[in-house]
Amino acid sequence: MNNLHDSVERWLVQEDYSIIETKTEDNFKIIIKNIDAFSNNLEIFEPKQQANVLVIGVKIPLKSKQMIRYRQLNQKEQENFEKKITDFCYSIQVVNKFFDEDGMKKVGVYIVLDKKEQLNQPNFMITLTKIIEISEKTAQFLYKSF
Repeated sequence: MNNLHDSVERWLVQEDYSIIETKTEDNFKIIIKNIDAFSNNLEIFEPKQQANVLVIGVKIPLKSKQMIRYRQLNQKEQENFEKKITDFCYSIQVVNKFFDEDGMKKVGVYIVLDKKEQLNQPNFMITLTKIIEISEKTAQFLYKSF
């Protein structure tokens, strides 16, 4: 266990969040279930090889109808769809990544805290609120644009 992990856990407990620890290759990973209006889970982790870097994000799955539509796209159309999402994420200043998990396409949106002065409780709680808003905006964009 490292100090960052202990701090994050303490901050979440103080704010009454119910957390789940998961085993990953990362230094640590904490999940908070059903964090946003679409019941997506929040992930907080410190990437392996990147001590004292905190990544906070939400993975947004495509809905069933969207998955069917996505699978019918050719590679170029899939790339265009992903570019549209990436451009949107860039416009709202978050890092995004695409995942294929559990037979679903998911869009992960992340905020990275990598400066020592960002790694404190007030800033962490502001970032938590911000990523929840961003995940909801991204989900709405996803559902409207596709």
